[in-house]
Amino acid sequence: MGLMTIIMFKNHLKHRHYWVITLLAAIVFFSNRCVSGEKPGASDTVFENFAGSSSCQGCHKEIYESHLETLHHLTSDTAIIEKILGYNHARKNSFVFHPGLFINVEEQGGQLHQVAYQNGVAKISRPFDYVIGSGKKGQSYLYWLDDYLFQLPLTYFTATNEWTNSPGYVNKVQFNRPITSRCLECHTTYFKTESPGVEKTERFSRAEVILGVECEKCHGAAKGHINYHQANDDDKKGRYIVNPSKLTRAQNLDLCRLCHGGSLSKSQPSFSFTAGDKLSDFFSLDSSIKNASDIDVHGNQFGLLSASKCFTNSDLTCTSCHSAHKKESGQLDLYVSRCINCHQQPHGKVCALTDKQPENFLRQNCIDCHMPKLPSRAITVLREGDAIPTSAMMRTHYIGIYKDEIRKILQGDTTQLNNNINR
Repeated sequence: MGLMTIIMFKNHLKHRHYWVITLLAAIVFFSNRCVSGEKPGASDTVFENFAGSSSCQGCHKEIYESHLETLHHLTSDTAIIEKILGYNHARKNSFVFHPGLFINVEEQGGQLHQVAYQNGVAKISRPFDYVIGSGKKGQSYLYWLDDYLFQLPLTYFTATNEWTNSPGYVNKVQFNRPITSRCLECHTTYFKTESPGVEKTERFSRAEVILGVECEKCHGAAKGHINYHQANDDDKKGRYIVNPSKLTRAQNLDLCRLCHGGSLSKSQPSFSFTAGDKLSDFFSLDSSIKNASDIDVHGNQFGLLSASKCFTNSDLTCTSCHSAHKKESGQLDLYVSRCINCHQQPHGKVCALTDKQPENFLRQNCIDCHMPKLPSRAITVLREGDAIPTSAMMRTHYIGIYKDEIRKILQGDTTQLNNNINR
C-alpha cells in the first residue's frame, strides 16, 4: 500500500470516527432533553405548545385539584366580581384622596370599575380586567387600554381590610402605570408580547394568555407531552416534559429564582426562560454578596435564603420546605417538622433553648423566632388619611437569630435569653 493510500485511508477512518461520535452525541443530547423529559427546549415557549393545566387532570387529578388552592394558582385571574376581594370584604368601596377627590369602586354593566370623581363629577372610569395577587397580602388590578395593560390606582390591602392607594403611588389619582412583560412573567404562566424589547410601551395579545402560575410554568409547555402519552398510554415514563425533581440543585434554584430572586435585569425577552435553563443566560445576575439586612423581605426570597447558614451548609432548595402542589401557607407546624429533619440531636444542631423551654413551646415558635415577619420597604400602601405609607408584613427567608423577636416570644425573660443565644 502506497504512502498516499495509507494517509487517505487514515483520514477516512478519522473522518468516519468523527461522524460516529457526533451522531452518538446528538442521540444522547436529544434523548436527555426530550425522551427523558428533562427539558423539551426553549423554542417550545410559544402559546401553541401550551396545553393548559386543565389538560393535566386526566392523569394527575389529585395534584391538579390541590394546585387550584395554591397561592401560585391564585396569583392572577380574570376579574369577575366574586374574585375581587376588596369589593366583597372592604369596609367601604371608596378611597378619598383630598376633599372633593375620590375613587369609587362600582358596578357598571356587570363589571366593576374604578371611577375617579372630582367635585362630584366622574372624570375617568376604568374596568377591572385582571386580578393580581392571591389575597393573602392583598390584590391589585389591571385594565386593558387597546393592546396595553395598566394598573388601577386602588389596591385591596388584606391586613386592614380596606382599599388603599396601590404600592408605590403617591397621594394622587394615577391610572397610567404601564404593566410590563417582566411583571407578567412572575404573575402568569404565559403572555404573548407583541412588542418585545420596548419595556415601558409593550403591547400584548389578549388571546394568547395563560393566567396563574400553573403546571406548565415549572414543567414546561405540555402539549407535546400530552399528545405523546395519549398515543402511547402504555409508556408510564413522563416524556417531553420537565420533572423539576430531577433537575440539579442549581437548576431547581434558578427555576424559583426567576420570580423570587429580586429585581433581575433581563438579557432575553420575557417568557424565554423555562425550567431547566440557566438563569444567567436570560438575566444579568448580581453575583455580589449582600448583607441580609439590605435585602427586602419581598421579592428576593432567594437572596435571603442563600445568605443563611442553613443554605450554605446543606443542599437545601426552595422545595426542601415548600410544596408546589399544595397550599401550605400558614401551616407553621408543617414547616417546623421540616426544620427538625435537620435540627435534631444526632446532628448537634438543636435549639439553644432546648434545655430551658418545653419542647412544645419551641416547636410552636421555631419559625417565628428564626424567620419572623418583618416590614417590607418595597411593598408599602398609602391608607386613606395617612401621610406615611404602611408596610406589608412578610416572613423573611433569612434564617437566623432575631434577638428582639425571641424576647417578645419569651415575654421579657431576657436574662435567660441572653445567656443562651450568645453561647
